[in-house]
Amino acid sequence: MSAKIKIVHIINSFEFGGAEAMLCNLLLRTDRNRFEPSVVALIDNLSLAGPVLEAGIPVAVMGMRPGVPDPRGVARLARHLRRLRPAVVQTWMDHSNLIGGLASRMAIRAPVVWGVHHSDHVRALTKRTTLITVGACARLSHRLPAKIVFCSEHARTLYGQRGFAAGKMQVIPNGFDTNRFRPDPAARAEMRRELKIDDTTPLIGLVARYDPFKDHASFLRAAALLAKARPDAQFLLCGSNIDRQNKVLTNLADTLGLEAKCHLLGPRRDVPRVLAALDILASSSVSEAFPLTVGEAMACGVPCVATDVGDSALIVGATGRIVPPGEPQQMADAWNDLLTLTPGARGDLGTAARQRVCELFDLDAVTRRYEALYHSLVRGGSAATEPATFKPFEERQPAACVA
Repeated sequence: MSAKIKIVHIINSFEFGGAEAMLCNLLLRTDRNRFEPSVVALIDNLSLAGPVLEAGIPVAVMGMRPGVPDPRGVARLARHLRRLRPAVVQTWMDHSNLIGGLASRMAIRAPVVWGVHHSDHVRALTKRTTLITVGACARLSHRLPAKIVFCSEHARTLYGQRGFAAGKMQVIPNGFDTNRFRPDPAARAEMRRELKIDDTTPLIGLVARYDPFKDHASFLRAAALLAKARPDAQFLLCGSNIDRQNKVLTNLADTLGLEAKCHLLGPRRDVPRVLAALDILASSSVSEAFPLTVGEAMACGVPCVATDVGDSALIVGATGRIVPPGEPQQMADAWNDLLTLTPGARGDLGTAARQRVCELFDLDAVTRRYEALYHSLVRGGSAATEPATFKPFEERQPAACVA
């Protein structure tokens, strides 16, 4: 048996987020007979790292602080890489791409794979340090990474326009565990009992941390508009800082007359149960690359209404509705459109949504694509067997999907 390929993954932190969740999923699916993974978190936040640690995958922290340049942290990372001497370094997100790329160049000769899990850097909402980091990465992309993996076609296009090395780009979409995220009538009934609502109450959810990019304000304004046409509708919100202690959020909900209609659940570790309770999942973001909660909801058989950002339209296809960002009226109209369907017709949409996720975004297939990339780089190839861009829905072969 040939020696295992040692891979070090470098990520900003293990706080709640899409890239962090995807890294966890990838690590837990990685073939440990062929690969030896370990992780470095630049910032000491390991909120999502529990399953990784339980799987026996080493996690090191570098003690950096958010938004604070730290040359000593880069030096610590370089020393750590020099000790481990990995065959491949995979970085995740803009800051890790820059810091991990520089540290790797200082310490070892292993190929570096950059990971991009963002797309539109809206200037009014994006930190100046992030914009500077992306600009630096654009210039260094021609020298530091061997490959640049984007989680969405939209991100690849935008970063290409910023000057990133086009010849190194490859799209590997996020993947979903369709055994964990699946229709669950028992969980639906259970969650609705907890919320004190019956099975016929229309329930629309937003699963996202409190962040300007997620645009909770537009979601709530759409909820207020829908409530005029559907006074029986209720709304579920969960994620980090989504609770009654968030006065900006609660004051807006109360001002819009939604106090009795909104369930603010805070961060949840039972997201599949939460999604199972919904009739519609909403994504109101003004910027996304590849929204995980949309695919997770679809895998649970829940139709989605998402803003037309990132690859949301590609993910949803004809199984839900796509609306412009920042347009509460159009979002409310799309919700009402789905709610006016018969239960059978809406159920058919949910079934089609799940099948689409199984066919396009199977987690095991996504993991194999990452592994093929790492293997090709170590063996001196160029990953020529991997497509530079993600194949559209119509070009892919159907995958098995258990209902």
